[in-house]
Amino acid sequence: MQERLIFLVGAPRSGTTLLARILSAHSAVYGRAEPHLITPIAHLGYYAGVQKAPYDPFNVQQAIHEFVDDLPRGEEDYLDALRAYADTMYGRMLDTAEGKRFFLDKTPAYALVLPFLTKLYPRAKYVVLTRHPLAILTSYVNSFFDGEWEVALGHNPILERYVPALAKMVREKPVPLVHLRYEEFVADPEAGFRTVCDYLGVEFEASAIDYQESGKSFEGLGDPTGVHQHDRPVTSSVGSWAGEIAANPETLALVRGLVDALDPADLDTLGHPRDTIMAQLDEAEGKGAKPRKRKAPLKYTLQRKLLVQIRKDIHQNALGRALKRLRFALDVVLRE
Repeated sequence: MQERLIFLVGAPRSGTTLLARILSAHSAVYGRAEPHLITPIAHLGYYAGVQKAPYDPFNVQQAIHEFVDDLPRGEEDYLDALRAYADTMYGRMLDTAEGKRFFLDKTPAYALVLPFLTKLYPRAKYVVLTRHPLAILTSYVNSFFDGEWEVALGHNPILERYVPALAKMVREKPVPLVHLRYEEFVADPEAGFRTVCDYLGVEFEASAIDYQESGKSFEGLGDPTGVHQHDRPVTSSVGSWAGEIAANPETLALVRGLVDALDPADLDTLGHPRDTIMAQLDEAEGKGAKPRKRKAPLKYTLQRKLLVQIRKDIHQNALGRALKRLRFALDVVLRE
């Protein structure tokens, strides 16, 4: 399966859904809603663990290390076993897509387990998509938390987690990959998609860029405020983040602190130097920017508001065990 897998790597709200739709509209690529196959097996105890589980994760971690150490080929045997599981899942699903050469896995959480993923599948194809960090953050807060910055950051410090991981991948290139920047891609999608096709070794199909016309359904990918509104890549959201942030002094101060906490080398690697980001914020503040109105279906808006309120209540310990159970049941809606 290694040569038949494409991993589209990027942070949540970085344009991966857009690019996944385009790739999946290609005649050689089969894509579906995010599989999340890799993240769980990365945290079985050998490479990483979990903080809470219905078993003792510390005993598991010790036991699995001792077990793997005694295998004839050690870690390689363990990777073979994990790869056999994933190969079966990917392969059986790809068998349902007659004539497709590649299976596309676009799961943003994989960006947080890249050392494991690249060791498990060193010969797979890797497409890395990066975007302006503050564009990602603004879209994340608005799309999933209804503009509640504190709640969003409390749930997932997205820049702190994803910026270093993606920068390291781009900088060190542990496996062959192709790197696209969202802003450049939406400005010239034909050139960007041609680069990806060349890397994959498939013919360039210009029709795939008009992804809505492909008829491919992606239930569970993206949200109604973004990629579903257009037929192909657009540049309308490239610079809107600055106005969203600068319109509120408290938000502006919060975001400046977040940027200051990031490694300047990582920002340079991603093509968005710290000085440039700060200058963009200064310019937006000087213009007296106003937040952009985001339109979404009423059902989605109400659902989003309800879940944000639940998270706030839980965070403030205002509700008890019943809401925690409800949160567990609904958590997938807000998971990155």
